[in-house]
This record gives sequence, structure tokens and C-alpha cells, in this order.
Amino acid sequence: MLSAKGLQQRSSLLQAVRNFFLSRSYLEVDTPVRLPVLIPEAEIIPIQSEDWFLQTSPELCMKRLLARGCSQLFQICHCFRRGERGRLHQEEFTMLEWYRTGWSYVELMAECEEMIRAVALQSAAGEDTGEGISVLWAGKEISLASPWQRMTVEDAFHRYGGVSAAEAADRGMFDEILVESVEPKLGWQRPVFLYDYPISLASLARPKKENPEVAERFELYIGGVELANGFSELTDAALQRQRFSREIDREEKRKANPVMPEKFLQALADLPDCAGIALGLDRLLMIVVGAQTIAEVLPFCEGDL
Repeated sequence: MLSAKGLQQRSSLLQAVRNFFLSRSYLEVDTPVRLPVLIPEAEIIPIQSEDWFLQTSPELCMKRLLARGCSQLFQICHCFRRGERGRLHQEEFTMLEWYRTGWSYVELMAECEEMIRAVALQSAAGEDTGEGISVLWAGKEISLASPWQRMTVEDAFHRYGGVSAAEAADRGMFDEILVESVEPKLGWQRPVFLYDYPISLASLARPKKENPEVAERFELYIGGVELANGFSELTDAALQRQRFSREIDREEKRKANPVMPEKFLQALADLPDCAGIALGLDRLLMIVVGAQTIAEVLPFCEGDL
């Protein structure tokens, strides 16, 4: 349970996030938390609310707003995922998502970098050393000075996993190698953007024109912790339906009852080129203030209730 000082730190971070996006003319939105249909994602187990579901992400609704003519959106909201408990996980957590039309994942990585630096400084939790702001995490000082490192997934797997990313994905070992061998090595001197994931691991991201075997997807790591997942959005409804069908097949194997999100697929016809990102605000606050677990930065965690 957070102390009064901790509550103030959390409030300051949330206010700094809002200030950043409002200063850039983003529109803050709040979409429904309880939905009849979710995006099919075999690796994420939703929490039911009667015959509907608590959102695992606001992505579905936010993209439909983009298709209706909005161009810059952000949202801070609670999301829910069954079975996610641990040092870095809670079944209920706070998500920041934002989207911008006319952008790709390249511009989004740059803005994500700018946002976290600004938020760490404005929330008065980071320290400005004169060479740029830094944070102290797990006993190590991590510089947030620009530029942050960018590394392809392929390079990271060769360097830390001893295998190509494509081979790891084909053998069904991608997540195991990523979690055990790659992630712990990332982002200890300064943050790292890991980008260009195998196309089979990017359900909602568009293929890269120069290499369609990979998708324009990235994840951000600081001190071995994954903070954000972003991509250039896929706007091809037929291809998206094919990908969802594969996810639904995987979900059915664990006796889930997934449904094709037809209204979302219809909206893709009007979705312009855009990029979007989801960032875990609890994890960001944990790193910025030097906490070791997510439970330390929540007003209440499960054990407090």
C-alpha cells in the first residue's frame, strides 16, 4: 500500500504524462472498460464480466476512433489480464496508450523516448546529472540521455541467445529465449528499443516493406524490464482477419470461446496509416522511483484488499 509520499509521486507521474500529450495537441479519450468482444490474442487470458469481458487493452476502441477521423489520441486506463501475478505483473494494471495518424513506428519510438525523459524530469523522480536525466534502478544508474539504443530482434537473438529470431520462432522457443537470455541484458546503460519482430509474432503490426518476413513492431526495455510495445498499425482488413483466425484457433485449443471482432474489422477500411503504442505506467513509475516490485507503486495491491 502506498504511503502519502508514494501517492504524490504517482499523482505527479500521471499529471506529467497528461501534460506531455496535451502540450502536443493530443486528444485524451476514455473508452469502455467492459466489452462484448476483444481482440483475439492467444497469449492473453481475459477476465469475464458476466457475458462480456474486462478490457485487456483499449486498442480496439481507440483504433475505431481513429477510423472516425481522430488523428492524435491518448488514454490512461485500467486493463485486466487473468493470471498475471508477480514482481512485474498484476491482473489489474494501469496502461497508457497513444496513437498518431501519418506516423510509423520510427516516429513513435522517438516520441516515446521524449515522453519518458520529460515525464521522469517533470515528476521530480529522476535526477538531472548535467549530462541528462538518469534513474537509479536495481542499484545501477541508467542514463535517459538521448539517443537511446536501437537493436533489431535478429541482432539481439544472435548476440544473447545464440540463435536467429526466425529459428527461435519456428521452434516455438522465441518467448523462452527472449525472457531467459535476451531481456535480462537489455537497457542497463540506457534504454533499448528492440525492433523488427518476426512477422508471426506481430498480429496487429504491418509487414516491413523492405523485408516482409518481419513486422514494424518494437518493444522498449529499461533495466531488463519491458515497458512498452508499439508498431506501425496493420490496416489491411483481409490480412488482419487471417491473423485473427490463427489466434482464434490457438485460443480454442485452451477451450476459450473467442469471437471475431467484426465491427473492428469493418472500421479498418477507414483507418489511415498510423502507429500506436501501449506502455505500462506502473512499471514506468516503479523504475523511475527505484521500487523493486509493481506492488510497491500501487495505491492498493491484491493483498491489501
